[in-house]
Amino acid sequence: MSDVFGDGDAREDENAIDLTPMLDVVFIMLIFFIVTATFVKEAGVDVERPLASTAERQDLANILIAITPEDDVWIDGNRVDVRDMSTLIKRLHAENPQGSVVIQADRDSTHKTLKQVMDAVQKAGVGQVAVAAENEG
Repeated sequence: MSDVFGDGDAREDENAIDLTPMLDVVFIMLIFFIVTATFVKEAGVDVERPLASTAERQDLANILIAITPEDDVWIDGNRVDVRDMSTLIKRLHAENPQGSVVIQADRDSTHKTLKQVMDAVQKAGVGQVAVAAENEG
């Protein structure tokens, strides 16, 4: 039996949908989300920050230091000894000299540990330091 339209395979090729452009867009979106997700930095532990009426948002912080209620110090998800902290902060600050340090001290941590961390930050030569707090209002 002969085909009225000529070659039947050519007709099927005409009706096929080319998925290449859609796959390219999906692949580019996937790369975009993976790259942007890797720039989010966390201190490594959750702390319960004290309340303050003058709390302001710090967007340029590139070094987050967390102090737990047990006075453990965490930077980038790793527990750090207070004596080694100055060298680590200096190295991290060299990666982004425009950034600042934000210290997230738990409300149950001691002032002694906070003072040791602030001394290490000052010794590392970082000029912009903030202590994180929850906004009261």
